[in-house]
Amino acid sequence: MTRVLFAALPSRWEEYESHLRAAFAEAGLDVELDTSFAPETVDYIVYAPNSDVQDFTPYTRLKAVLNLWAGVEHVAPNPTLKVPLARMVDAGLTEGMVEWVAGHVLRHHLGIDACVALQDGVWRRHVPPLARERRVGLLGLGELGAACGRALAELHFDVRGWSRSAKALPGVACHHGDDGFSAVLAASDILILLLPYTAETESIIDAKALARLPQGAVLLNPGRGGLIDDDALIAALDAGHLSHATLDVFRTEPLPPDHPFWAHRQVTVTPHIASDTRAPTASRVIAENVRRGEAGEPFLHLVDRLAGY
Repeated sequence: MTRVLFAALPSRWEEYESHLRAAFAEAGLDVELDTSFAPETVDYIVYAPNSDVQDFTPYTRLKAVLNLWAGVEHVAPNPTLKVPLARMVDAGLTEGMVEWVAGHVLRHHLGIDACVALQDGVWRRHVPPLARERRVGLLGLGELGAACGRALAELHFDVRGWSRSAKALPGVACHHGDDGFSAVLAASDILILLLPYTAETESIIDAKALARLPQGAVLLNPGRGGLIDDDALIAALDAGHLSHATLDVFRTEPLPPDHPFWAHRQVTVTPHIASDTRAPTASRVIAENVRRGEAGEPFLHLVDRLAGY
């Protein structure tokens, strides 16, 4: 029998147990699933980086680690992890991200904040431009970035995106390399950050990058908190170069109560809700990878440990 260890917070076990058992049965797998096994008997670990498992050395029979999170920056560098690592690519997670991004792009595009704030009896008629007249930039064209780009293009926004390597997406003007990075920044009335967090992307949105954005630009970050130099962002907002930042992820979470983002009039904080794995759909992804491992087939969504994603 295949042994699968669930290594995550207890609340996650309550959320996932029944869905994982159903998914394994649906895939025709004979699986023993639990939160505790002798390490040397474990074949797969369904894993969250904030679990108690930090040393993989005792897991001598381990075939793969199947991450519950889309981000792997807290597990990929672990020197004790010698087996394949798969990141979570979940249809529910992707749908949630598309909804958050599209909702906030439309919010800023239509100027909804001003309408909500100014319910003072004064008739201020303002007709927003059409979506095709609004330039939206995406940094990161992986699974989530590509899905957001397609959705925004369907809404007729003028969408351009940037990635490390060349990509091609319908409706999205794709760029790569240093020149492409600068070009996307310069043409983004609304900029969305969906890059992975690596040594190369740490504080990629610094004072220099922010200065390249158009006057009055809006920044949306549902990606990783470490992509932004917080002090540089606050300075750009205070100087009036950026008009607003809507942030869902932060260097420290929960965001400390005394952090200046909370009190800044031009910052909207959402509490890491842009997207999350959904147990029913994520469990099927996990079960498929276990099935593949047992059948000797390639795993899905493998992480390039050198690249960090």
